[in-house]
Amino acid sequence: MADIGSYLKRHTEALVKDVGIETACQLTGKSKATLGRYYSDNPEHADRFMPVDAVAKLEAESTYPHVTSALAELKNITLSYDDRKPNAARTGGVNADVIALSQRFAMLMTEYQAAIEDNIITVNEAKRLLRETVMLQQVLIDMKLHLEEERS
Repeated sequence: MADIGSYLKRHTEALVKDVGIETACQLTGKSKATLGRYYSDNPEHADRFMPVDAVAKLEAESTYPHVTSALAELKNITLSYDDRKPNAARTGGVNADVIALSQRFAMLMTEYQAAIEDNIITVNEAKRLLRETVMLQQVLIDMKLHLEEERS
């Protein structure tokens, strides 16, 4: 557990430094000293870790999800980054997601059909299929988030 703890503390420190200590204090409502304890390697702070809500607030402002990626790596999970930067909040709810899902699936099937016409999937065709698969996955994530919003 000590190795995992120090690993998470290093990534917590990277997150705080990415955002900036002053900004991190404002976003989390924590003092500099408290934030410092979260990534301190001193034995008396070995069991202190940043709360998940504070991590989420900081990662929303950071250039990289340092702690989330560290947690994923510890479980051998691969993350994919959604570089879509919508100008407005997600709208339309689940109904819009179902339509987008149908459209994305149709695009994936179109790419697949074109790729297998000659019974060989080239590297470029595989890249297009992967891109469409990732877009389909992003629509599913949006749908999941909308469903969770409606549930609460």
